[in-house]
Amino acid sequence: MTRIAICAPATAITPAHAEAMRALVADEFPQHEVWFHDQCFERHAHYAGTDLQRMQALVECANNPDYDVVWFAKGGYGSNRIAEAAIARMNEHARAKTYVGFSDMGYLLAALYRHGIGQPVHGSMPVSARSERGREAVRRVLRWLGGDNSGLEPSLDGKQPVVAFNLITLAMLVDTPLLPDLSGHVVMVEEVSEHLYAIDRLFFSLANTLPRIAGLRLGSVTNVPENDRDFGQTAEEIAQFWCNRAGIPYLGRAEIGHTSANRIVPFGLASPSYSKETQ
Repeated sequence: MTRIAICAPATAITPAHAEAMRALVADEFPQHEVWFHDQCFERHAHYAGTDLQRMQALVECANNPDYDVVWFAKGGYGSNRIAEAAIARMNEHARAKTYVGFSDMGYLLAALYRHGIGQPVHGSMPVSARSERGREAVRRVLRWLGGDNSGLEPSLDGKQPVVAFNLITLAMLVDTPLLPDLSGHVVMVEEVSEHLYAIDRLFFSLANTLPRIAGLRLGSVTNVPENDRDFGQTAEEIAQFWCNRAGIPYLGRAEIGHTSANRIVPFGLASPSYSKETQ
């Protein structure tokens, strides 16, 4: 039995989201057990509770020896506000866990990776369990937690350490206490709901601030707003342009992003297979 604790470090979900997730697990994945922290349903302004409530819930889930996995319920802005305080309070039980999320949860995945706490994993989140396409993304993670590697990003080869981030999240991590050393890593990035000129701006920043990485892969760039004029380059052409200027090998595409096809990327060089014994 894989025991999974779910909390919401940024924005809230509804009881209906939780019920859809519980039903999916009960019907199709009896080898797993999910528990939702009450904080997932709190509301405070933009967030799922105050900074203190969100931080405490995350630490409770991480430090509790009864759980094997901490799965972040949903993205949305806010996890950066609590990441440092949460990391400082995590114990030896937190270091034995797997942590799953993406998008804004990249702040937490980065901080966990920097401090060597558990296994951070880029993967879809429980909020998606209410739609059929979303359920397939959630199933992909649940299968991986059960030992099925079919949902992993296809380019993973176990030879180079990897990370995966939302592009704007990675850009905001630079020069903060949350960013791990990415030297020698393959860095995968994706983005949603940004103009192409904003994508170019983000790559400009990263090309001038990232350390010597092993290469970059571009995931999906979706829901790009229409501008009043054509930018003149596609998202992939932008990535190639800045990689070329910075001397970063452009390695092609990755199957990550804000879509139901979002694949799983365990951070680092550890075996991509999930195993409680190796956590």
